[in-house]
Amino acid sequence: QVQLVESGGGSVQAGGSLRLSCEVSETIFRFNLGWYRQAPGKQRELVATKDRWGSPIYAESVKGRFTISRDNVKNTVNLQMNSLKPEDTAVYYCHAHEGAYDYWGQGTQVTVSS
Repeated sequence: QVQLVESGGGSVQAGGSLRLSCEVSETIFRFNLGWYRQAPGKQRELVATKDRWGSPIYAESVKGRFTISRDNVKNTVNLQMNSLKPEDTAVYYCHAHEGAYDYWGQGTQVTVSS
């Protein structure tokens, strides 16, 4: 079973930074990887994705502030979050996609205070 484990969440003041990391139990070379987030009472939304080769794709709300990266040797995908805003508060989920399969991490809470 493919398992994804997020870390790096926490509480930070507006304008601060956090770095999320997701460790995948299998080689990630074959996966498209991404980060999603979900605030209470809201739909889960895409934050950023990055395939094996190409350029990353970001939600417009985070473009210029967040950076997704992946390490195909360490089997990790990371999300560097800068200039955080209160509206970034959510549970952040790591996601891996391969063909017809989708895998999700357990989520990590990010809270940004004014």
